[in-house]
Amino acid sequence: MSQKKVAVVTGSSSGFGLLTVVELAKAGYFVIATMRQPERRARLDQALGGDLAAHVQVRQLEVTDFAGIPATIDQIARDHGRIDVLINNAGFAVGGFAEDVALDELRLQMDTNFFGQVAVTKAVLPTMRAQRSGHIIMVSSILGLIGQPMVSSYCASKHALEGWAESLRIELRALGVKVVLIEPGAYKTDIWTRNVTISRGATDGSSPNKERSRKFADGVKESTGRMADPLDVARLIARIAEDPNPRLRYLSGRDAKIGYLLRSVLPWNLWEGMVEKQSKIR
Repeated sequence: MSQKKVAVVTGSSSGFGLLTVVELAKAGYFVIATMRQPERRARLDQALGGDLAAHVQVRQLEVTDFAGIPATIDQIARDHGRIDVLINNAGFAVGGFAEDVALDELRLQMDTNFFGQVAVTKAVLPTMRAQRSGHIIMVSSILGLIGQPMVSSYCASKHALEGWAESLRIELRALGVKVVLIEPGAYKTDIWTRNVTISRGATDGSSPNKERSRKFADGVKESTGRMADPLDVARLIARIAEDPNPRLRYLSGRDAKIGYLLRSVLPWNLWEGMVEKQSKIR
């Protein structure tokens, strides 16, 4: 059984998840880095190097395998005697106008980004309840607070996560378990490349939104060079894991903070016109 604090991170093969594993290992945690395809661990192994590798264990976990999740989490708890921190990070984005996204695509988005986080959290709760301690950190998004065109499915999944986590935090407060939401803006991660799925309807030549989709995609490509360093988010997560009294919400990134402020103070007609223009879908 581990004498160190134990952290479980989902979606550890890239992006925020990979960097968070490294930062938690540096902070002295023993980290269970879970991923859907452990054979894709090469980038994580390279980031860890020789010094930190002994503090990390890679395990297979598919967050949409709802039947298999409890057994995996229970085995981690038995092997290490505790689970102090859960980082719910696994997720992806479906791109496409709501009109073009098929219901099965929307369901997969919700299964991964919302129900997956719910299922892993519920599997961890018996251990944290017995400990009367623990941090559950949800990697949400500024799009869990603000709707944006072309990513309505992603926004829906993150809005659902926001409401569920806020309620869960109040329920678990008396048990010593802290629930936290991280709401990053646009960071340079695989969410914009390998972890984005374009809906079938958006790529259909008969879609009435074909030209608007192309303009939006061109705008995203132009903006990727200006996106922030994802290491900032990983370091924030590591700090929150060490905070005995974390806040519920942490906006991360200048764009997220400015966007949330503008959405709060601008009249709706001005806000939606600005978003429409910036996204180049007009």
